[in-house]
Amino acid sequence: MTRLAVSESASSHAPQGDTPPGADEGDAAPLWRPAPPAPGSVESRIAEVRVKLHPRSVSGTFAHWRIVFVVLTQLVFYGLPWVQWEGRQAVLFDLAARKFYLFGLVLWPQDVVYLAVLLVISALALFLFTAVAGRLFCGYACPQTVYTEIFMWIERRIEGDRLARIRLDEAPWNARKIRLKLSKHALWILLAWWTGSTFIGYFAPIRDLGEQLFTLQLGPWQWFWMLFYGFATWGNAGFMRESVCKYMCPYARFQSVMVDRDTFVVTYDHKRGEPRGGRSRKVDHRGAGMGDCVDCSLCVQVCPTGIDIRDGLQYMCIGCGACIDACAQVMDKMQYPKGLIRYTSDRAIADGLDARATRRRLWRPRVLVYGAAIGLLAVGFVVSLALRSPLRVDVVRDRNVLAREVAGGLIENIYRLQFINTSNEPLTLQLAADGLPGLSVRTVPEDRQEVRVPPSSNLLVPVVVRAPTDAGTPGSHPIQFVLRSAPGQSGAQLDLHEAASFYLPQ
Repeated sequence: MTRLAVSESASSHAPQGDTPPGADEGDAAPLWRPAPPAPGSVESRIAEVRVKLHPRSVSGTFAHWRIVFVVLTQLVFYGLPWVQWEGRQAVLFDLAARKFYLFGLVLWPQDVVYLAVLLVISALALFLFTAVAGRLFCGYACPQTVYTEIFMWIERRIEGDRLARIRLDEAPWNARKIRLKLSKHALWILLAWWTGSTFIGYFAPIRDLGEQLFTLQLGPWQWFWMLFYGFATWGNAGFMRESVCKYMCPYARFQSVMVDRDTFVVTYDHKRGEPRGGRSRKVDHRGAGMGDCVDCSLCVQVCPTGIDIRDGLQYMCIGCGACIDACAQVMDKMQYPKGLIRYTSDRAIADGLDARATRRRLWRPRVLVYGAAIGLLAVGFVVSLALRSPLRVDVVRDRNVLAREVAGGLIENIYRLQFINTSNEPLTLQLAADGLPGLSVRTVPEDRQEVRVPPSSNLLVPVVVRAPTDAGTPGSHPIQFVLRSAPGQSGAQLDLHEAASFYLPQ
């Protein structure tokens, strides 16, 4: 990455595309640019959507952290579908079979409550992060930010840094421009296609998809979702970029209800920085009545959403810290203390709190409430999973035959037992029934009292329950199916009781 530099005489505020004297960016940009529309006007709002941003590259502490999160998130996203677990894909949302595999955990439609709890925990975690540090998720781990970073890295490697890209966009079309644009978009499309292919690999076995893809045997829905997700990646990260964060993402709009004066956000210290202005490094700026801000505009040039953090907290700020890195390099060059732009709270700036007092105010009621809610839900989730039976049984009465008399003076009721084995081991069960004297249970047509349920599967078994005619008064009687693990069954020993009713005719 290009390291930012500032000369001893920093310029006044430079518009986008201009370079402060001494900035290490190569040749100067064109001297003339059209005057921007008046702020707040309709023309300004339209132009804001229309103008393409050319963020400048920056290095520093937070830039390195962004790279770390880009690498980690993409290792997980692209690598997880290829991980195997006990002979199958470790993470697979098999919609056709209505089963979700999460390593050793198999979730069925009846387990939708677990997915709901996971979503609630994720939402509360996002609220907690926002209350503590604003849009921290947006700046480092949001897919839109991550893929925009990757696409911009490709763009910089092919077209150059900020001024080189501006000149290329303004230049007339020629062989060089066509070659660079085609090369960039070819790599973008390749990455987007890989992303779309990986995405559908979470919903269908990815090893089979690879073979089907290269032999053109994918189904229509697989083609649709691969191309749709790939096109969305190409469009959002390659073209829309900051517009997604500004206008499409609802999180940017409702975050204001989750932050307060003690939330850590990217903040410009106006008390220290104002009045801003260019000066020589040798000038006693304090004696001249000036603040530490040299008005170089580098914080604006590196911002991926194109805002000026010196105008105060704005909903468009994604908290990425790029302006902090840029300003820190300027402060080093000017031999001023760092931290003119930093992660801190509005209260810390207004009241002059030190770092320790600022951190102490993080432990406020809303943070504690979010943390407690997450902790309780997480504990309940883990305990519920630990106590979850590996077998589910649903009893359905045969509606065609309520009851009938069979040989031997017995009354017979017919049921269907649906077994759902959520474990990775086969289960062998012995069937019995109680609630009336002389009850007996047999499977149909095997005429057995034992059922074997394959691993990670469901099984529908018709059974007949018989009772003597004198077992009770005519009418409906409550009974229970008793299902116990067969002798020699490994793993958890099951003892389930499922309620049903037995009908004795007149």
